Amino acid sequence: MPDLAGLRLALTTFTVLPVKSGRVDRRAAAASMAWSPLVGAVLAAAAAGVLVGAREIYVQTTFFVTDYSSLLGAALAIMCLALLTRGLHLDGLADTVDGLASHKPAEQALAVMRDGSVGALGAAALFGCLLIDVLALGRSALTHHGTQSLVLAVVTGRLAMLWSCTPGIPAARHDGLGALVAGSVPRTVAASWTAAVCVGAAIYGRFDTEVGSNRGAVRGVVAVFVALGVAWVVRRHVVRRLGGITGDVLGALCEIAMMTSLLVTAANTR
Repeated sequence: MPDLAGLRLALTTFTVLPVKSGRVDRRAAAASMAWSPLVGAVLAAAAAGVLVGAREIYVQTTFFVTDYSSLLGAALAIMCLALLTRGLHLDGLADTVDGLASHKPAEQALAVMRDGSVGALGAAALFGCLLIDVLALGRSALTHHGTQSLVLAVVTGRLAMLWSCTPGIPAARHDGLGALVAGSVPRTVAASWTAAVCVGAAIYGRFDTEVGSNRGAVRGVVAVFVALGVAWVVRRHVVRRLGGITGDVLGALCEIAMMTSLLVTAANTR
């Protein structure tokens, strides 16, 4: 079972909450990863509240018609999520893309990622990811399942990180977050969280009035597996290219899985 030191470390690492991390070691780091889906769900619930509030406010105005109110709400929700996480995963996405796009050997690519500055391709990936997130979430909000789609996507992004910390996946460096959590999460923990999220996704789908309860349930579960599958493909490439994972890679995988999940739940399956 995840311990409280892991929960404190998860809140310190993955949120803006002013929580003292307490013990920081491999055991606490593993526990913090095990807590990350739950922490993500709490953050997503807050962002979903922003989404609902924005739609209620702006749909009543004469300037914003329903389509625009959905997009505005989605943009505010995604921004809220970025602020609540300090942009940690977005930063990881930009750094990972810059490192991979450098076409340099692994050690030099890792140095590019560690540099901190954002290159042209990293900025383009960052902008593209945010744009897709907003458009996909806006479409889901327009068809009245935006909050469910947002929570599912955020938690699925954390599942992608969780699976990337299971045994058999090495760290690219000997220091940093990647080295601390690589191989530290038992597969049973990742599998248990995945099963729980799939059950939640199926339940959420039962309330999807756009496509019907059965199709909605299937779409929610498919979103989880497609997102994890895309993250798996990206992770395999990164491990081959860099020799393992880093904290930036974990953040990138989280954002990629979240974006994929939002795209699947936004799809029209009629």
